[in-house]
Amino acid sequence: MLFPMTGSIRFPPRRVRRAIAVCLKGVRGLTGAPGSLARRGGAGVFWAGLGTTSALLIASSETAHAQFRPTPLHLNMGSTGSRNAPVTFQSDKVSYDDKAGVVTWTGNVQVWQGDRIMRADKMTYDRNTGIVAATGSVASSQPDGSVLFSHYAELTGNMRDGVMTHVNALLMDNAKLAANGMRRTGGKVNDLTRAVYTACEICAKHPTRAPFWQFRAYNATQDLQHQQIEFRDVYWDILGIPAFYLPYFSITDPSAKRHSGFLIPGITPHDRYLGTYVTIPYYWVIDDQSDVTVQGLFSSKTGPQLSAQYRNRFNFGTLNILGGVAYDDYRHAGYTNDFGDSVGAQNDRGIQGYIFARGQASITKTWRGGFNIQIASSANYMRDYRVQGYGSDTLNSNAYLEGFGTGSYSRVDGQFYQGLNQGVIRNSDLPFVMPHYEYSFLSQPDILGGRLGLNTNDFYVYRSDGARDQRGELQANWDRPFRTSWGQKYLITMRLDSMVYRATHLNQQPNYYNYAKTAVEGQVVPTVAVKMNWPFLRQFMKGHGTQILEPIAQAIYAPNTGNGSSQNMPNEDSLNYEFTDSTLFALNRYQGTDRIDGGLRANVGMHGNWTWNGHVVDVLVGESFQEHIERDRLPYSGLNHHMSDVVARARVEPTQYFGFTARTRVNPLNGDIDFGDALFNLSGPHFGVNGGYVYEPVTPYYYYVNDYRNSAPPAVYYQRTNEISGGLSTSWANWHASAFARRSLSRKEFVSVGANAGIQNDCFGLDVMYLKQYTTIGGQQRNSTVLFTLTLKSIGAFGLK
Repeated sequence: MLFPMTGSIRFPPRRVRRAIAVCLKGVRGLTGAPGSLARRGGAGVFWAGLGTTSALLIASSETAHAQFRPTPLHLNMGSTGSRNAPVTFQSDKVSYDDKAGVVTWTGNVQVWQGDRIMRADKMTYDRNTGIVAATGSVASSQPDGSVLFSHYAELTGNMRDGVMTHVNALLMDNAKLAANGMRRTGGKVNDLTRAVYTACEICAKHPTRAPFWQFRAYNATQDLQHQQIEFRDVYWDILGIPAFYLPYFSITDPSAKRHSGFLIPGITPHDRYLGTYVTIPYYWVIDDQSDVTVQGLFSSKTGPQLSAQYRNRFNFGTLNILGGVAYDDYRHAGYTNDFGDSVGAQNDRGIQGYIFARGQASITKTWRGGFNIQIASSANYMRDYRVQGYGSDTLNSNAYLEGFGTGSYSRVDGQFYQGLNQGVIRNSDLPFVMPHYEYSFLSQPDILGGRLGLNTNDFYVYRSDGARDQRGELQANWDRPFRTSWGQKYLITMRLDSMVYRATHLNQQPNYYNYAKTAVEGQVVPTVAVKMNWPFLRQFMKGHGTQILEPIAQAIYAPNTGNGSSQNMPNEDSLNYEFTDSTLFALNRYQGTDRIDGGLRANVGMHGNWTWNGHVVDVLVGESFQEHIERDRLPYSGLNHHMSDVVARARVEPTQYFGFTARTRVNPLNGDIDFGDALFNLSGPHFGVNGGYVYEPVTPYYYYVNDYRNSAPPAVYYQRTNEISGGLSTSWANWHASAFARRSLSRKEFVSVGANAGIQNDCFGLDVMYLKQYTTIGGQQRNSTVLFTLTLKSIGAFGLK
């Protein structure tokens, strides 16, 4: 079976004598093959370097140092530049037997041409037979960083043919190849006997000890032209013990950056929708900038799938296309969703497919364009064939053009959505946004010390079933910070929001207004705000600790905006609303600008920070007081009364090994907690523990499922969000393990659990992963997943799922 690699780490070229000195120092042996398998060495095109040395063999014996061109032997060195480069040699002694026609160099013989170098204790050249012989610590270094070692080398035929004994090669990515003997044919193929291959380190204290793993073959062939190494009658040894036998095994030479061929196949014994299935991928290198990976999937329960990924990196951009087609004959049954609605079986059997395409191109120095397309024939098809992206609510597609300037940004795009959770999200409810335009600008400080910002966010939204509207917006913002002699920091803000809308079908989702005709509405909302921070700083513990107490006060005035629905203004970007410490001092606490916080309000807070000897305590507590209340806010938003909920945040780091962060929102009228979350982590040299908790009295996701103005939200909306999660991990030497769990306390069930354990060293990795997700999507829940992954450095990863 053929298992070629698709890439490797490329080492920089090593220079002349220094490289040889480093390579020869501390040479150690591999074990397992009969005979003497000593030392490390390089493969790939290392024999080409030996061809460069032939030039020295026609040199004069009058000197131990000479430079000349190898034209008389007509060497085939590859590129024209290599053939014409001067060849240099040096040795302690050189002699010439005129009668026998033999030139002999002895004592630290070194020969190099360009970045290729060869070293030996002794070299001879027989002018009668054309045979070059090198003996004693023969080493050859190549421009790609690979190095070859041998005891004896005998070459002929312009260095294209020859034999070597006791061969050791140091390849790219620290891979090592050794053999009792090697025969070179035509300068393209090396045949090795009793070959051993490994990418593991050789123990310096015990050089005869077997590496962690090695492939031991009766014979092997290294194809220099196609950058491939083939082994026959192969044993895979673990710690010197045979663990597996293969009659044939092939890998890509580690010197190859990219190489066409079959990749490692995958097998899954059991899957709920596919049964037993295998994947067979093939990698095709098209040229230096593009490639294709084609994969066939064959299963026992449904039809096969053919998928492909095309990648291309241009000088001005990138292109990535992933797609697949299959014959899906799995029968999908109907189900009842969380709202009590019956969802019938979908007729999506037969030919199914998907395409995910992403591209980006630079047009000028300041403008670029791109697209991201995600389309699938059905959500069930993605689930059945494990297409990446299933489990999300939607597949999002867009195409855009954007520009960057000094302090400015501009973008125009179009957006398209496809629903995947068919029991909850219908495609007819999802919008087309074409076009959408966004622009922002921030000026340099003006003569008054302030900065002007301009923003616009305009769009056209179309739904087959629901509101259709257009919005034009212009927002101007001016900020002027300054300080007083008492240390107070002020920020004066003047802002103007102006929007105009044209909308139809406002009586449908997501707004559900009573008005069904075409409406043209708008609003202009000026806002003035003053914010004051007054930090008080002191030192304690003899200057080793600092304390900051910082009162914060903010006054904001804007006209009362009233209830947006009474003005028949659509709402696209401000449906979700949640008041926390992060929005306490925000001018507009909605997510977007379709709704603007209006009226007179004051925000106050107290920030405290204590830092000493690496310990940190940071606390913020605040509240908002508002004269005007907008009655269409979400329940439990924290702003449904004149006195807002009290928001607080605390971060505690008593040591570098422990950290804790918590946030909460408390109703001041009845003391109820309307929101809370917490995170902690504890770490040590060999372990780590983390956990989290989140609480909310409702599940906001379900609020807009139906017409919330004429009927109460569904029962699932009032289901509390009350979850706890935690995980732990440990590592010791080469071993590691981790586990996590997430549980819903309100529903009294787990959401997901998982664990991982494995071992990893310099050349080997083995991992076992378990994952169980209890979430139901489309009326179905995944089985447990167990994944075994075996990784061999320079070979690849083998997976069993």
